[in-house]
Amino acid sequence: MRLTFLGTGTSQGVPVIACHCGVCSSTDERDRRLRTSALLCTDKGKNVLFDIGPDFRQQMLRNRVERLDAILITHAHRDHVGGLDDIRSFNYVQHKKMDVYLNAEAQVAILRDYHYIFEPHIYPGLPEAELHEVGNLPFEAAGERVVPIRAMHKDLPILGYRIGRIAYVTDANYIAPEELGKLKGVSLLVLNALRKEKHFSHYCLREALEVIAQVQPERAFLTHMSHEIGLHAEVECELPERVSLAYDGLQIVF
Repeated sequence: MRLTFLGTGTSQGVPVIACHCGVCSSTDERDRRLRTSALLCTDKGKNVLFDIGPDFRQQMLRNRVERLDAILITHAHRDHVGGLDDIRSFNYVQHKKMDVYLNAEAQVAILRDYHYIFEPHIYPGLPEAELHEVGNLPFEAAGERVVPIRAMHKDLPILGYRIGRIAYVTDANYIAPEELGKLKGVSLLVLNALRKEKHFSHYCLREALEVIAQVQPERAFLTHMSHEIGLHAEVECELPERVSLAYDGLQIVF
């Protein structure tokens, strides 16, 4: 399998508009972060996307992605679903609706925000999506067994996902013990870490490291980072062994 980090930034991305802090002014490409998303290429050659934010079109073009088999939605905040309209290109090339997996809360939001996609009157050229509501049981997507990981983003129920030896969780600030148990034995854990200071709805760096210490994956990568996390080169030196900051374009083969 191969995991590509398409974006590793928070809702505003990095650099932030009109900000002149050291991170936003950095010339290190690793400090330039599009909105958070990742692409998993499976052993069967299928492409599974984690979230589809407003930078989706740019991410697909930059990484030369020409096929997409399924989208796993963590939650329906705009920085995670704002690119849904652009699936129409894949609809056209692949001659099928896009399979989108999400929890009940995200489904309600997408049916509201993208109502024109799902109305009975079909307007030619609109995006086509097949929504699949996910509960707490494993399901199949793109030929892979997917285990949903329930978490909380303040008071919003969200989902992380485990596929084989990889698990992807973003925007969480709480994972119940029974859900953490689903992460045991993963080789690769991707987890959000917004900044060093505590935040009301995201794990801060210290909290993310505590979760990683409980799960004990072989490798862990941090994502969904704001400019407040600090410079990539400096923070990377502060992290425990086998824990790294992700960056846009990073590929992990496992």
